[in-house]
Amino acid sequence: MPETTTIPDELRDLFDEPALAHVSYLNRKGQVVTYPMLVDLHGDQILVSSPVGSRKGQSLRERDQVAVSVVSTKNAWHWVSVSGRVIDIQPDDNLVCIDRMSQKYVGSDYERRTPREIFTIAIDRVSTARAWGRR
Repeated sequence: MPETTTIPDELRDLFDEPALAHVSYLNRKGQVVTYPMLVDLHGDQILVSSPVGSRKGQSLRERDQVAVSVVSTKNAWHWVSVSGRVIDIQPDDNLVCIDRMSQKYVGSDYERRTPREIFTIAIDRVSTARAWGRR
């Protein structure tokens, strides 16, 4: 199992912004699939949400490798790209997690009130623009 790493302090603010993440993974055919998604940073792990029974969820169960990138809404050179793996999947009881993310992004609870699950991603690699991002 790869050693995990963390998001540097100077990049954690990206997860406070309403900046959509691009989440990539491999589907059953081995094709890279990328979706814009709401994300949250929980300690040193990234959280994403998907409806229970979705193809995305099935793919993440079968192939745990994932990549996530977030670009600031205020400065296009302030960004982070991570590679990691899904290490936990839990039900989103009462949609607490997706509602918290939706509040950050759109200012209200998530509209689709169907069962969801939360995928926890451990971070194996971090890339960034470094000094370019703080201009």
